[in-house]
Amino acid sequence: VQLQASGGGLVQAGGSLRLSCAASGGTFSRYVMGWFRQAPGKEREFVAAIRWTGGTTYYEDSVKGRVTISRDNAKNTVYLQMNSLKPEDTAVYYCAARGSSWFRKVEHEYDYWGQGTLVTVSS
Repeated sequence: VQLQASGGGLVQAGGSLRLSCAASGGTFSRYVMGWFRQAPGKEREFVAAIRWTGGTTYYEDSVKGRVTISRDNAKNTVYLQMNSLKPEDTAVYYCAARGSSWFRKVEHEYDYWGQGTLVTVSS
């Protein structure tokens, strides 16, 4: 399984970005796909996840209402739409795949990881 994250960049506070995670090399119908982030000097933390089949979504409390995770089955791609961005959202964002349909928010429960894409929010 390979995951390719993209879409990061520099944005002003209050702006929006959409991250993409292209998945390949597997059958993802039984997967949970997640987004994590790691801010400078901090541990990696859960942001959001989606169950590939059915589309059930899960969000960390700190991003609820500002972030939407979705997937495009035809493109095998997962998206993270981020709105009303804040400087504290600055981080490297990673997409990850868990080879189970059971949701988890702990990073070691995820089996595959993309390379990360940097999001910088200026104040």
